Amino acid sequence: MDYTAPTTQFFFDMNNKMFYKKDDRNYITQVGIQQLNTLGNTSLLDIYLSTGNVVEPHIHQNASELVYCVSGAAVVSLINPFTNELLNYPIKPGQVANVPQGWWHYEIATVDNTHLIAIFDAPTPEAIFGSDILRLTPPSILAHTYCLDEAKVKDTLAPIRNTVIIGPPSDCPTGQVQSGMTNAPHQAHHTHHGHHANPSVNQGHYPHAQPWQRMLQSQPQAYAYPPHAYQQQPHGQPAGFWSFP
Repeated sequence: MDYTAPTTQFFFDMNNKMFYKKDDRNYITQVGIQQLNTLGNTSLLDIYLSTGNVVEPHIHQNASELVYCVSGAAVVSLINPFTNELLNYPIKPGQVANVPQGWWHYEIATVDNTHLIAIFDAPTPEAIFGSDILRLTPPSILAHTYCLDEAKVKDTLAPIRNTVIIGPPSDCPTGQVQSGMTNAPHQAHHTHHGHHANPSVNQGHYPHAQPWQRMLQSQPQAYAYPPHAYQQQPHGQPAGFWSFP
């Protein structure tokens, strides 16, 4: 890097680089080496969410992610592939949650005006989103693999036509979202080193809870592949593979 060159960049306004926008209260801006060429092995997303909005389940196959809460509150959820546990970590201003490279994770805002900063140890973070896995895998394969009704799988996944990134999608019927979350079964929550992994979310029932709170109460055992199982595509970037521009 020639720091004397006229093309050397030391400043960038992230307001000028929108990564994704659902609406005026739910959007993500970004900065990476393409925007600021003096950056080393790091990049950043500025995430703004309102209550109940979710940065959809995904993995970063080339980077770890440190999530810092600037304002509001959120729950960072991740699957530990070595213990097969779903772990939920509530964070509020001044607190962080770390997601190792390749781990399945998502973030849910629990109050309005939530502002998160996601910091990556890669100049250009890459991502594979759950919506792409669901919409691009043939229903016949899912049904055959998991012994499911193919017609029901196809009908259930039909509304997922694009990469979601921030969900629920703007055109999703409110009643449909609430129904799916309300019916989530309450199960015993996992612990971490003898302590509750998410004490503010999973201790006890919420009889008058919002749908997203009921959803967080459910922690089914999950299985994930170890980080090395997710490899960057060697030739190009097919549908479902994201590299932040």
